[in-house]
Amino acid sequence: MGEVSEPWLSATWRVSNSFMCFFFALASYVQINDPDAAVWMVGYGVPAVLCACIGLNPHVTETLPWRGIADLHLLVSSAVVASLGWRLYRERPADVLQQEEGRECCGLMLTAVWLLLARRSGRAPVGRLRVSTAVSITVFPFAAWLYYHVNKELRASWPSHCQTAI
Repeated sequence: MGEVSEPWLSATWRVSNSFMCFFFALASYVQINDPDAAVWMVGYGVPAVLCACIGLNPHVTETLPWRGIADLHLLVSSAVVASLGWRLYRERPADVLQQEEGRECCGLMLTAVWLLLARRSGRAPVGRLRVSTAVSITVFPFAAWLYYHVNKELRASWPSHCQTAI
């Protein structure tokens, strides 16, 4: 049975990518105070640009340049996530998000999951499962950012460069 996309699914997919573009761009911006800012700005900036491309033209995921950049980002991100994950596993912190490595690991995992979700999305009409997953993932980083922004005591032990960008 072939899947026929409803117009609202395509529109929701594009809006989700636009929101994730905004989120990744914001995540890239707040790295400005980080000691290794350039690395993390690229780490979030590349997915921001890739999401912007999808928001403008969902079929861009079928082009060789988009796939090549996305695959390279996934490869590098996966290696960094594995390294950070191993470090966190060895240290076993009580609260992973209170550690800078934990936040970095979660951020890169988010970019990887989003790019995997977007991969090949231009091949056929987007379906309900992909769109509902996209909406769920899109809500999460904004809700988490708002939660940490409102609850200042949660970030009190973070390094100063993590507290001053926004």
